[in-house]
Amino acid sequence: MEQFHATTIFAVHHKGECSMSGDGQVTFGNAVVMKHTARKVRKIFNGRVLAGFAGSVADAFTLFELFEGKLEEYNGNLQRAAVELAKEWRSDKMLRKLEAMLIVMNRESLLLVSGTGEVIEPDDGILAIGSGGNYALAAGRSLKKYSGDHLSAKEIAKASLEIAAEICVYTNHNIIVEEL
Repeated sequence: MEQFHATTIFAVHHKGECSMSGDGQVTFGNAVVMKHTARKVRKIFNGRVLAGFAGSVADAFTLFELFEGKLEEYNGNLQRAAVELAKEWRSDKMLRKLEAMLIVMNRESLLLVSGTGEVIEPDDGILAIGSGGNYALAAGRSLKKYSGDHLSAKEIAKASLEIAAEICVYTNHNIIVEEL
C-alpha cells in the first residue's frame, strides 16, 4: 500500500539564535506530489519549542501529539520529554511501527528523536532529516562554518533548504522557517 511522505527538515543553533526550516512537499509513493504547501515545522509548548517531522504524515502527527504531551508532563524539559518519547516509541508494539523522525529544539538544545530509541544531540548545532536531509545538512554545515557573522540562523536554515530543493526531487522550494 502506498504511503504519503513528508520530507526535508533542517535545524540550526547559530550565534545564540535558533531556527528550523522545512519544505512543503508531500509525496504519495515515489511518483506523485500530492501537496506543495504542507507545514512540517511548528512552534509548540507556548512558542518555546520548535518541532519538525519527516516521514509518513499520519505517523508524524501521532509523534507530534505524543511529544507535546511529554513536554507538558515534564514541564517543558526538552531532553526529558525526548528521552521519554523515544523509550515509549521503542517499547510500544503499535508505536514501533511508526515511520517518521522528529527534530525538536529550544534555545538550549537541539535533538533528533527516532523510533529506534535514539535521542541524539549534534556536536555542531545542526541537524537535518528526510529525503533531502543530507543535502541540507552539508549545505548548512558549510554555510555556518564559512559565513562568519554574515548569516543569521534563519538565513542559514532557509538557504540550506533551498540548496536541498535544487538537488532532491522530494524537496520543494515552498519553505517554512520558524525561529525562537
